Amino acid sequence: MRLHTPSTPLAARPGPPAVSIRAQQACQWLERARLLRGRNDIAGAESAARQALTIEPSNLSACKLAGALLAEQHRHLDAVAVYSALAPQAERDHEYHCGYGESLLFLERYPEAIEQFVLSFTCKPDYLWAHVRLANTLSRIRLHQEAVECFRTALVLEPRNAQFLGNLIHQNQQACRWDTLDEDLAVLLGMVREDAGNFITPFTLLSLESTPRDQLKAGRVAAERMHGRPRDLPPMSRAPRAPGERLRIGYLSADFHQHATAMLITEVLERHDRQRFDVHLYSTGPDDGSPLRRRLMLAGHWIDAARNADADLARRIRADGIDILVDLKGFTRDGRLGVLARRAAPIQVTWLGFPGTCGADFVDYLIGDPVVTPLVDQDVFSERIAQMPWSYQPNDRQRPLGDALPRAALGLPQDAFVFCSFNASFKITPRVFERWCRLLRAVEDSVLWLLETNPQATANLRSEAARHGIDPARIHFAPFVAPHQHLPRLMAADLFLDTMPYNAHTTASDALWVGLPVVTCLGETFAARVAAGLLRAAGCEELIAGSLDDYEALARTLACSPDRLAAIRRRLVDSRLQVPLFDSARFARDLESLYLRMAERHRLGLPPATLAAGAGPV
Repeated sequence: MRLHTPSTPLAARPGPPAVSIRAQQACQWLERARLLRGRNDIAGAESAARQALTIEPSNLSACKLAGALLAEQHRHLDAVAVYSALAPQAERDHEYHCGYGESLLFLERYPEAIEQFVLSFTCKPDYLWAHVRLANTLSRIRLHQEAVECFRTALVLEPRNAQFLGNLIHQNQQACRWDTLDEDLAVLLGMVREDAGNFITPFTLLSLESTPRDQLKAGRVAAERMHGRPRDLPPMSRAPRAPGERLRIGYLSADFHQHATAMLITEVLERHDRQRFDVHLYSTGPDDGSPLRRRLMLAGHWIDAARNADADLARRIRADGIDILVDLKGFTRDGRLGVLARRAAPIQVTWLGFPGTCGADFVDYLIGDPVVTPLVDQDVFSERIAQMPWSYQPNDRQRPLGDALPRAALGLPQDAFVFCSFNASFKITPRVFERWCRLLRAVEDSVLWLLETNPQATANLRSEAARHGIDPARIHFAPFVAPHQHLPRLMAADLFLDTMPYNAHTTASDALWVGLPVVTCLGETFAARVAAGLLRAAGCEELIAGSLDDYEALARTLACSPDRLAAIRRRLVDSRLQVPLFDSARFARDLESLYLRMAERHRLGLPPATLAAGAGPV
């Protein structure tokens, strides 16, 4: 049988097109990237995806995967570079634009992010996450009412989503738009209470009329949904420290810069006893170059972890031999609870940043005090309560007070009685604002001085005042200023009115530091009891009311009793450096005592337990 012989010699036959070979190679690298990602090798997967993209610059799948893996490692600048380098002729889909936009959002490049999210739902109008991410971006630029409309679209696409409804309510609160608040809140709480798995961002519940048990349930669902059971690190196995050996304390936060948390905690970190404690600061936030940032960088071993993925940072913390890891963020913006979910340290604590329970079984203790976390409330906290004897909130006595500013320079009437509240707009509720309007009616020649957080809130609050029969001209607004400018202007006010159910926290400490009395109402939740705890630690428990009626009556009495109010102001000023609230050295020793009690239980092989203020060593 004669075999067919090709007319063209074998050596001269054309091979497969080079483009086809490159596509095959890119496909192989892409499959490798997916395999490595499945094994939780994020860095290896990213490298493989990038290799695929190098071979085939128009490979959309490789671009999306590389961008997502870089974002997972908090390397958003690199992710943007990958997205923007996709070949011009390559197709782009809704996922590409949304991923690109999300990294731009993290980099605070808001106009570019908005453009990408619009392109995303232009490609796919019902793509849920493009609408949600656009809402988040609009919120960042203080277009809260526009963000509400995006969340309404998301709810049309997914009607029973408690997170979207909670975020919608929160954006309305930011804009002080309350016309649907009661109706929306009733639906939201029904979702949270009736559906065991309905996820809501726990922070949104803090400013709503929710119960401690609502907040615990929301925390548990959020911890499970957001962090689950990561398996990319082996179980923790390190032995406890020997008695007397220096404890290694790690503080984890994205707020180690000019931020309210840093303003409170810096001096306490500086005052740690270096003979007994080795302090490590893990910073996952930006470097703003501020003096406060520079102080923090000298307050312990400084680790810039902004570009570390959760698993990598957990490995680093383990390698550093941290005994007690203190998370200062919880469920707040840029929080890194995923690090704690991997059991980065034998003892894990949450403190200061999030005023409530995280609902997570990987957090052992929550630092509170007898007011914000009374022992009778242990069953509504997933963590064991660890009480400071006075306030859970530290303070920095190095904050300069400055000289009081004249009212004329602040746009305030010289002879009026000035009520003020410098809380964020989302903390102002219609029931509290109604009480403020009643005070304005009752106290002749009085004005209300608020923080101008966004133009929408300003306009809506003025309209609300008019609705209550108050001339909007009696509502004054103060712009954001630097802390060294804020403290002197606070002295121009006569009485600080707290908000409920989310109290003033740092802002209340600021007021008390300059000698400005604060009237509050003791609530049920952690966030609703903070100002009461601060007043107790400042020696002013008579300023704590038990109900909104008592709160209004107390504020009215003080406004009409100048001698009594002046005496309280003198007491605050004269005792400033003696009261527990502002005694940083005392606070540091009390905090260290708590850490030693936690460590001793661990050394003895005992599980975490409630640690009451002033109790024994274990």
